[in-house]
Amino acid sequence: MTDPTAALSFGAAAAEYDRFRPRYPRAALRWALDGLHDARVVDLGAGTGILTRGLLALTADGTVAQVVPVEPDPGLRAQLAAATPGTTALAGSAEAVPLPDGSADAVLAGQAYHWFDRERAHAEAARVLRPSGTFAPVWNIRDERVGWVAELTRIAHLGDNAGDVTQRYADFGAAFTAVEIGEFAHATTLTPDEVVSMLHTRSFWLTADADERRRVDAELAELFATHPDLAGRETVELPYRTMVLRARRR
Repeated sequence: MTDPTAALSFGAAAAEYDRFRPRYPRAALRWALDGLHDARVVDLGAGTGILTRGLLALTADGTVAQVVPVEPDPGLRAQLAAATPGTTALAGSAEAVPLPDGSADAVLAGQAYHWFDRERAHAEAARVLRPSGTFAPVWNIRDERVGWVAELTRIAHLGDNAGDVTQRYADFGAAFTAVEIGEFAHATTLTPDEVVSMLHTRSFWLTADADERRRVDAELAELFATHPDLAGRETVELPYRTMVLRARRR
């Protein structure tokens, strides 16, 4: 089971989360929805709508017809509504999706699957999907093959990594086919202050005490001031590997 306090900690930083968290590459979303046309897509754990807006952009080429975001946190739902005109997230969770059986062509989860009670979430995704529908969790994961990014992870206690995702979540249960894995590289351009603000939207910092927060911020300041790849730079390229785990409902 995941820590419910951490899982629901993001609402306090909803605006900053929406501003600084990375977007998802179009190629990754198209791969997740490969073979679908005019699809009704559910975004589970939709947060502030970053994935929802990426999926809505695919309406232009006919891949997506409708996006239905589902999010348990009222603060995040409010931010999604503010940032995504014409779209309102349903109050619900991956373990209790407020949609009828067989009503979706695809269920995606952006930066959220690791918070789910997976056995219950798999059953709900299978219930909501039509036969052969797609279930695809997606993650933006910092590329820790870059030295300063690995140091960033150490300082801020950022525990996710590509190997962890692909190894830990390689099976969605008997209702789904074998998991396929797609990987897509991209980067975001941020100032050092914006990197710190982005890290302040992470669950570790949001649930840390004041002393630990000061420790993290002091070490981040030292990293940006002294690392040879960062010192004196007005902006940095923060590299990501977008990982997509895709399976079909049997």
